[in-house]
Amino acid sequence: MGIAVVGMDSLSERAAMMREALLKSQTITDNVVSILGSFDSRLSALETAMRPTQIRTHAIRKAHENIDKTLKSAEVILAQFDLSRQAEAKILKGPHEDLEGYLGAIDQLRNNIRFFSSNKNFRNSDGVLNQANTLLAKAISKLEDEYKQLLNSYSKPIEPDRLFDGLPNALRPSSGSPGNQGDAGGKSTSHNHSEHEKSELETAVYTPPTLIPPRIMPLLHDLAQQMVRAGHQQQLLRIYKETRSLVLEESLRKLGVEKLSKDDVQKMQWEVLEAKIGNWIHFMRIAVKLLFAGERKVCDQMFEGFDSLSDQCFAEVTASSVSVLLSFGEAIAKSKRSPEKLFVLLDMYEIMRELHSEIETVFKGKACTEIRESALGLTKRLAQTAQETFGDFEEAVEKDATKTAVLDGTVHPLTSYVINYVKFLFDYQSTLKQLFQEFENADGTNPQLASVTMRIMQALQTNLDGKSKQYKDQALTHLFLMNNIHYMVRSVRRSEAKDLLGDDWVQRHRRIVQQHANQYKRNAWQKILQCLSIQGLTSSGGGSAVGGDGANSSGVSRALVKDRFKIFNMQFEELHQRQSQWTVPDTELRESLRLAVAEVLLPAYRSFLKRYGPLVESGKNPQKYIKYSAEDLERMLAEFFEGKNLSEPKR
Repeated sequence: MGIAVVGMDSLSERAAMMREALLKSQTITDNVVSILGSFDSRLSALETAMRPTQIRTHAIRKAHENIDKTLKSAEVILAQFDLSRQAEAKILKGPHEDLEGYLGAIDQLRNNIRFFSSNKNFRNSDGVLNQANTLLAKAISKLEDEYKQLLNSYSKPIEPDRLFDGLPNALRPSSGSPGNQGDAGGKSTSHNHSEHEKSELETAVYTPPTLIPPRIMPLLHDLAQQMVRAGHQQQLLRIYKETRSLVLEESLRKLGVEKLSKDDVQKMQWEVLEAKIGNWIHFMRIAVKLLFAGERKVCDQMFEGFDSLSDQCFAEVTASSVSVLLSFGEAIAKSKRSPEKLFVLLDMYEIMRELHSEIETVFKGKACTEIRESALGLTKRLAQTAQETFGDFEEAVEKDATKTAVLDGTVHPLTSYVINYVKFLFDYQSTLKQLFQEFENADGTNPQLASVTMRIMQALQTNLDGKSKQYKDQALTHLFLMNNIHYMVRSVRRSEAKDLLGDDWVQRHRRIVQQHANQYKRNAWQKILQCLSIQGLTSSGGGSAVGGDGANSSGVSRALVKDRFKIFNMQFEELHQRQSQWTVPDTELRESLRLAVAEVLLPAYRSFLKRYGPLVESGKNPQKYIKYSAEDLERMLAEFFEGKNLSEPKR
């Protein structure tokens, strides 16, 4: 119990102490609140007193800020005026002395115009803008003059020698004449050489000339760019076209390009026209691969960033020059067809096909569409005319009615012409394949070309058969056919036509040559060989009667033998005189024919002479009848088929 009472007393004491402490804390709090209340009233009074001062300070600060902004704006405007004065000074001075500075001044003037256009609140902005725009117009006008002067100064025609330097070695002329470029009129080389040349040309490197110095191009580009930005695009086109088109035309004229109409072409002699076509082929390569390629490079550099403008300029600058070149090709394609034109037509067709990819590349863009279509149209017309000319040739060969007579039976000009024509065709197999629009067979043959060649050869034979009938001497008829068909066979064997026509054709026609040679021998020598026959020499009475005619013991009449020798001499001399004027142009065939005659004639003569010569020699004047030994005949046979003139003395 005592412990509990003591505990209660202790708690009571503690509670009393806590109550006393709380009372003291409340008193302190009340005092603090009272003090703070007095501060609040004092601060409120102070704030009221300070408010007018704060308002004046804020107004002063705002005024300073406005002044700073105004000063900064004034500085910017003054700077623009200063830059405008600097730009104006350079523009009034002109672009000639300091073109780069002049261009910079124009850019600055444009910046000023943009600045004042965006600051319309400036009181005099309209007046400043009007003045700046007027100055800019003057600047662009001077810029046009400078562009024109600069372009004119550095636009000079290209001399032919500079163009030739850009060609592959194989195409460079050997002398100073522009057209002295190989065989202008056709293919004088072998097919293999031609194919080799074509292969070389496909990989050949062409180096277009530098038409405007590289150091000038950036300035011209900047000038052009300023004119485009100023909206003077049409003026730029006009200046560029007038300057560059004339230079391009003059470069072609110096090269040798002529402006020829269809009438001019029709009136030309073939030899002249053929040379001009050869030159045209050369000029087309130079124009497309060098001149036009160089001009395209100039356009692309000058109008970089303005592709459509570059294409339009290039199209307008080259239009006249392209027209001059293509119009000549058109005139040839539309001219009267003739066989000799086939190869130049094929040459022209080949160059247009060769240049097709370059034309598509150089004359790119919508603006050049008409030029590309014109070039493609010419290619198609040349192909069509070549096809029609090729078709005409077979008919022309069969119906050839030339009155040219070969009195000596040699190879007719028509034969050599047709054979050369056919041989030349093999230089154009790939081209003809394109014209025929067919593919090779697995064995590499070209059936349509083979068929056409067969028909041409047959047409030639048909014509030769007709021409052979003009000879009255059948021996000469067969000699003529022998010569001509042998020429055909030999030419085919030595060319690629052999692979096309085949061994059967060659063997069949060799037999025909031999048949005509045999027919010649039969017609020319049968009659004279009868003089050396024993037939008819025996006297009608048989036996060994001795009479005035001096018949020998075998009953052969001396008079008949003398007569035989006399007739033989006369006939042989006549054959010698006539057939020494005839011609067998092929050495091997000529010797073979002489040998064939000698193998028949000489043994017969020797036998006759040995058998009946003594009968004549025992009589009077034997030399009158036995005029020739076998050796004499052999020597005289060696003079046959030499094509001797009638005026030459007899042997």
